[in-house]
Amino acid sequence: MSTSRSTSPRATAGRGRAAAREPRPAYECDACGHQPPKWVGRCPECGEWGSVVECTVSGPLVSGRVVSSRMPAEPARPIATISAAPARARATGVSELDRVLGGGLVPGAVVLLAGEPGVGKSTLLLDVAQQWAANAGSPSLVVSGEESVSQVRLRAERMGTLHDQLYLAAESDLSAVLGHLDAVQPGLLVLDSVQTISTTGTEGVPGGVTQVRAVTAALVAVAKERGIATVLVGHVTKDGQVAGPRVLEHLVDVVLHFEGDKHSSLRMVRGVKNRFGAADEVGCFEMHEGGISSLADPSGLFLTRYSEPVPGTCVTVAMEGRRALVTEVQALIGATVAGSPRRTVSGLDGARLAMVLAVLQRRTERLTLHDREVFAATVGGIRVVEPAADLAVALAVASGGLNLALNPQLVAIGEVGLTGEVRRVGAVPRRLAEAARLGFRQALVPPGCGPGSSGVAPENMRVTEVTDVRAALQAAARASAE
Repeated sequence: MSTSRSTSPRATAGRGRAAAREPRPAYECDACGHQPPKWVGRCPECGEWGSVVECTVSGPLVSGRVVSSRMPAEPARPIATISAAPARARATGVSELDRVLGGGLVPGAVVLLAGEPGVGKSTLLLDVAQQWAANAGSPSLVVSGEESVSQVRLRAERMGTLHDQLYLAAESDLSAVLGHLDAVQPGLLVLDSVQTISTTGTEGVPGGVTQVRAVTAALVAVAKERGIATVLVGHVTKDGQVAGPRVLEHLVDVVLHFEGDKHSSLRMVRGVKNRFGAADEVGCFEMHEGGISSLADPSGLFLTRYSEPVPGTCVTVAMEGRRALVTEVQALIGATVAGSPRRTVSGLDGARLAMVLAVLQRRTERLTLHDREVFAATVGGIRVVEPAADLAVALAVASGGLNLALNPQLVAIGEVGLTGEVRRVGAVPRRLAEAARLGFRQALVPPGCGPGSSGVAPENMRVTEVTDVRAALQAAARASAE
């Protein structure tokens, strides 16, 4: 009489795990590392004959295949023995771009520069390529997938960026781009743009997710292998985000956004990601007929010099990254209208303006704003959306509504809360130092940010702490009377 022995699921799973840990025969290609399920004479992955060998491994299973350990190409070393010289940045010759990059371009680094059409990306990078060719001692190669070489030559002639070591090519195929790299052996590659390049070995249309990912991965590998500093121009969507797959920003070392209003000469390069330096730096440029130039001191662009004080203006100090920019805020109070009056802004946050107007209406006695049109703007095309400009907006609106001209040497820094209090903001000493450098002698700051609290005050500047909007208006009125 035979009896059947039942086996529990737990016991079966236990034997399965034990079997997974036991050594088992496997096959691996010495040339490419491919692991076929059985021995074959020719590797199905790389096509090499006689490269598949048998090896007994006891490793983890990934997708049903054993992952075995292998000798690395370069052993791990103590960090103190590794030289940092290959990762030293080389200056591009464009000072404001070097500021954002953290000193310059690192050989082998891949930079993604994204921006709206017509903002000046190609113009900036053509200047960078010429400066590199003239000063770095190695050629630079500009590959354009959107323009012909004649069009790029005309722009270079207009900008005065012609150089014997600056090479141009118009290509849209990745294989041709790699061929130019073999022929020129450049130290800098500018690809304009990555969405126009395609490779025949990958499915999809040029600019599609699959093509952009494949092209970028190939260029990153070539840049790392040959030590070529590479700048990729990227398109943006209507929301201002980098077009293409999100993995594109993870593949590259540096991501920069090129910003600017087409109706203004001001351009800004803002760091978003930087593996070689600070990611919150901002570089300022000015567009003109001859091309683009760096602005080492752009604060003067955002101020208006008046022969005498004018109501409706107030000066604040905005932070763009780690750079302090003295900025003028203007406000105009229109006539009384029936229904819903207009609230129009330029360079400011409309929601924050509405909040400031509500606070002024509620916390002050003399201002009536609920039925009047209000227009507010910044000077010079700069966009200021940080809360530190709230106090300056409130003073500019109050100055225009009361027809009271503020002291032209006064700056106001602080965030305004819904109860009318003035809140602390960051980098106040740096803001005050920049204002003092430009000749401002009085400042209104939040509580705890004055010289009595921080112990730091610019020379020849009187800093007054204000607790709320009403106290700020009184302090500004006293400063205007002096």
